[in-house]
Amino acid sequence: MDVYLNGIKLSATDYTASNGTTVVLSSGCTVDDQVDIIKWDSFEVANVVTTINGSSGAITGIATDSSLVSERSATTVLSNKTIHGNSNTITVDGVNEIGYKHIPQVSASTAYTCGISDAGKHILHPSSDTTARVFTIPANASVAYPIGAALTFINQNSAGVVTIAITSDVMRLAGAGTTGSRTLAANGIATAIKITNTEWIISGAGLT
Repeated sequence: MDVYLNGIKLSATDYTASNGTTVVLSSGCTVDDQVDIIKWDSFEVANVVTTINGSSGAITGIATDSSLVSERSATTVLSNKTIHGNSNTITVDGVNEIGYKHIPQVSASTAYTCGISDAGKHILHPSSDTTARVFTIPANASVAYPIGAALTFINQNSAGVVTIAITSDVMRLAGAGTTGSRTLAANGIATAIKITNTEWIISGAGLT
């Protein structure tokens, strides 16, 4: 199988870049070692020393000219890679973010106003808090959730009643179409989905 560096096929010999930089395939590195190691089609050689280890050797690229760094429009295919951290945003089509594998939990035992980071999560009113609480969905003017954002509310067994309120925007009860705050009883679950910039629809069990 062929291996390419900057669109140029590599063999078991050295490749010299346009500025005289040499990219060396060490003698112990076979094609099989390289196949899952490197794909440079989207980037020129950077102004760094990069060593990528194979099972029998290494490919080492050394660049001294920062002008070589440039991003191309080609698509880079990643496999067997893990991307993590709060600073990473991954999209399916360049617009829509990939959601959580699970529905992360936010526990609230006091009055709670949802934030932008709560989208796609569930807000739990735990059984340890027997006091009635108000959980509020803020207006689009203050927290601009994207259309399609979902907020799930769970009132655990024996917990006090939860009022799901909305400020200046509209929240409609699915089916009935009535608007305004909703009451979620113990053992109840409800999900509100944003369907326009200023309108949500909510449905669930134990919800009135």
